[in-house]
Amino acid sequence: MNLELVPIPVPDARKAFVLRLLDVGARKYHDKHPFHRRMNDGELSREDLATWAVNRFYYQRTIPRKDGAILAAMPDPEHRRRWRKRIVDQDGTTATDGGLEAWLRLVEALGGRREDAWNDRAILPGVRFAVDAYYNFCRTAPWQEAVASSLTELFAPHLHALRIEAFPKHYPWVDAAGLDYFKRRTRQAPADVEHGLSVVLEHFTTPTQEDRAVELLEFKCDLLWSLLDTVERHCAERAGRAGSAR
Repeated sequence: MNLELVPIPVPDARKAFVLRLLDVGARKYHDKHPFHRRMNDGELSREDLATWAVNRFYYQRTIPRKDGAILAAMPDPEHRRRWRKRIVDQDGTTATDGGLEAWLRLVEALGGRREDAWNDRAILPGVRFAVDAYYNFCRTAPWQEAVASSLTELFAPHLHALRIEAFPKHYPWVDAAGLDYFKRRTRQAPADVEHGLSVVLEHFTTPTQEDRAVELLEFKCDLLWSLLDTVERHCAERAGRAGSAR
């Protein structure tokens, strides 16, 4: 990854730091996870895709809660005005126009049920553990550190673009309306990245602080990777059980 992916000008003195952040994504973002690679290569079953979408929704529905926790800790009203956009993007202004509803349409398009997505008992324990750990971190950490951990959004548009291309090609049975979440985020993410990165550049200025920001981004990438590990393991075990039954 290079600085052309960054939507704000980066001072020369901070370019090495931003390149370190981008390198985290190049090494550890979950677009490189075997489960995502198989998804984008058309190798997952309908049941696998539904399992992923239902479990990923536990993360999606936690996003506005973690953003609310960060918002509450921000002392600057200008930062709060910009940050609260994220909550509106996910929750919407009505029950039908937000990112959560768009993801639930994806769940249904992949053969899952929205009631399962809302049901904690349907969520795999490892997924719940990873997502809850991220929420609790954002709720208790300094707000600047929580913002730094959110910079995985630097890497998300590339993954959304892959999904938008791969799903019609490999899974033509998926209703195109179910892909709206990915299209929404390719439009929304640049503004979120611009704000989040500006906060990190402002508050993480010493070598020690820069190291900490890199650690926080790696922590978030590890959590997202762990979520997919859990889903992948469950799908593999289910396929093994089905194979044994045959």
